[in-house]
Amino acid sequence: MIDENRDQANFVDRSRREDAMPESDQIVPRPRYTDRITPYADTPVIKVLTGVRRSGKSTILDLIAQKICQDHPRAQTVRLNLESAVGLAIRTPEQLLDHLTAQAPDRAARAYFFLDEVQQVPGWERVVNTLRVDWDCDIYLTGSNSRMLSGDLATHLAGRYVEIHIQPLAFAEYRALRRLDLTASERASASDQEFFQDYLALGGFPGLRYFRGGREASMTYLRSVYDSALVRDVIQYHQIRDVDLFHRIVTYCLANIGRTFSANSLSRFLRSERRTVSVDTVLNYLTYCTEAFLLSRVPRHDLTSKRILAVEEKYYVVDHGLREAMGLSNSTAIELVLENIVYNELTSRGWTVSVGRAGAQEVDFVARRDTKMLYVQVSYLLASEETRRREFGALLAISDNHPKLVLSLDPLSFGHDGVEHRNLVEWLLAVEQ
Repeated sequence: MIDENRDQANFVDRSRREDAMPESDQIVPRPRYTDRITPYADTPVIKVLTGVRRSGKSTILDLIAQKICQDHPRAQTVRLNLESAVGLAIRTPEQLLDHLTAQAPDRAARAYFFLDEVQQVPGWERVVNTLRVDWDCDIYLTGSNSRMLSGDLATHLAGRYVEIHIQPLAFAEYRALRRLDLTASERASASDQEFFQDYLALGGFPGLRYFRGGREASMTYLRSVYDSALVRDVIQYHQIRDVDLFHRIVTYCLANIGRTFSANSLSRFLRSERRTVSVDTVLNYLTYCTEAFLLSRVPRHDLTSKRILAVEEKYYVVDHGLREAMGLSNSTAIELVLENIVYNELTSRGWTVSVGRAGAQEVDFVARRDTKMLYVQVSYLLASEETRRREFGALLAISDNHPKLVLSLDPLSFGHDGVEHRNLVEWLLAVEQ
């Protein structure tokens, strides 16, 4: 159960304990992503790993590179981070091609290229296409902005790449990582509920591991992640001049995750604060944030007419820990944060998600994957009859036979009439069938 009164004074700072040194520096495998990449290994298809900064793309790239080096010890393997000291000196496609080909001079021998943050070099897609055409190679890329998959890339590499979107740690991954950093005695006594309380506040950015659960250091780190994603990938790139207004819009979105609003309603809200801003500017700023993977825009789906509604979308943040770091308490907005956690869990499991509306009732999530469909309601607790009637009623009003699921933190099941009810923490830790 979540303790909503848990505050900073009670937050366990394990970074100061002598016995908190990890027994292992082992990297936690992330099979929900590596398993999607593996079928494309040693094929001409270019593997593009996208995701917000510091979500673990480089670590996954390292896992793949290690496996390839084990399987092909004599192959030419080239690893380059375009934000490293070496990478920062490379600013033209010609320089990039010269550097890579110098590391893999034998065109006839198999080569593996692993390029981090490749979008930092304008014209990089021409280099990748040259390697693809002229070398016997397997190519893996990472990038922190969806723009890298549009424009010239679509021209040069259309139909020749696959995108694998990487997200910060899901709760099951977070729990596995945290357990590695505990002593044997701590692991024996640690409960899933304790891990979840920490996860609820901190979120799942992998770099949090280094702070052993220490709140102050963790919050400072998360603020740096937030600033990095916004400053590098949005403010500087788009040359935004009214930075204060931009931050105000992002903060509004973080405060209202899971609530429906439109650019028009947000523009009106800002005008009420005596901040004049056009609807187009709001739309542009929201688009910039989705391109940088900081926010996800989720459309509304009318379950009666089967139409996607063009107004009143919802936005979710890539990791709820960013809310806490920006001064927005997750425990006092627990309903919204739990909904955000479930949204990210569904998408990381490969579901495409929209918000459902059935008449006057709303379904939190309509999830689709291949031919499967799943309806999901999220609630903190089903303590009252009114809450149970609202959460189950929206699903019972849907006449099809697709699975329907209510998630909450209740330890007991209230499922009935074909609607399943599960404990949210147990669902997050379960292996999906």
